[in-house]
Amino acid sequence: MASKRVTLDDVARAAGVSRATASRALTGSGPASQAASERVRAVAAELGFTPNQAARALASNRAHAVALVIPEMNTLVLGDPFLGGMITGVSEAFRDTNYQLILVIVRPDDAPTKAWRLLQSSYVDGAIVVSHHRGGDLEQEMGQYAAPMVHVGRPWQIDTTTYVDVDNASSGRIAAERLLLRGARRIACVAGPQDMTPACDRVDGWRSALLNAGVEPGPVEHAPFTLRGGVDAMQRLLARCDDIDAVFAQSDLMAAGAVQVLHDAGRVVGDDVYMVSVDDSAVARSTTPRLTSVTNPAAEMAGRASRMLLRIMDEGVSPTDIKPEIVEPTLVVRESA
Repeated sequence: MASKRVTLDDVARAAGVSRATASRALTGSGPASQAASERVRAVAAELGFTPNQAARALASNRAHAVALVIPEMNTLVLGDPFLGGMITGVSEAFRDTNYQLILVIVRPDDAPTKAWRLLQSSYVDGAIVVSHHRGGDLEQEMGQYAAPMVHVGRPWQIDTTTYVDVDNASSGRIAAERLLLRGARRIACVAGPQDMTPACDRVDGWRSALLNAGVEPGPVEHAPFTLRGGVDAMQRLLARCDDIDAVFAQSDLMAAGAVQVLHDAGRVVGDDVYMVSVDDSAVARSTTPRLTSVTNPAAEMAGRASRMLLRIMDEGVSPTDIKPEIVEPTLVVRESA
């Protein structure tokens, strides 16, 4: 038979104080003598009393919880190495704090009302938003969210400086310059969704580098940051232009899909067509050939975003006094380029 859960009334009775005094002693929410407080805490420890989280939140006006919000499909959250690294990184950053991490997945085809009702309540003290898309009800809901919020990735229309991002335009430039160095001149781009700032910034950097070198940018096809997205985009590119000699794929997963399509078309990646991707994840080291990839350090950005949110929640720093933090990407050269 399971043992009976120890209640606040049990603690108060054993300590010889009122329930109100016991509550004040354990939460620090009101006056209680030092002797009574010490006695209550000692009895609570002896009895193994665990305060109810909801009651503590009501007493302190703090939930001691943060939300990691990812507005993507479940399959992408589970399969994308960048998002996986973000979940791991944020969880690690809050491991030694008093905050519990809550994962909130908002599917694009779902109304965001339920999720944002949770975030606007006393359940969380702040949120980190990853993989932000432009437009729609979700963005409008976020604009009304009163608790501290930090973005990973530059948001589109939300007026905030509380975000961490990699220099995505630089990522596109680095990729283009590497492909130019390998002698490529007909360089296509397998790009992410047009409603996400990383995809657009990477296209801008890629295009600018080519134009500065006097090379006309090749065709661009947008698709989700997935293996299937890479397959579909690469198939459309080959249908448009079969003389491509290089590809800039904006994620390792997309690049892996593009490699499959090129292989099926009789093209040899790393020989008659070069490829540079973004992420430098485990996927880049597992394809054949292995991918030359521009870093997109999920763990570092997760840590920076978490520390930024902690400064606001625990140190009282105003969000308006915080500047965006931008991480510089680097190139990791492998067989594909």
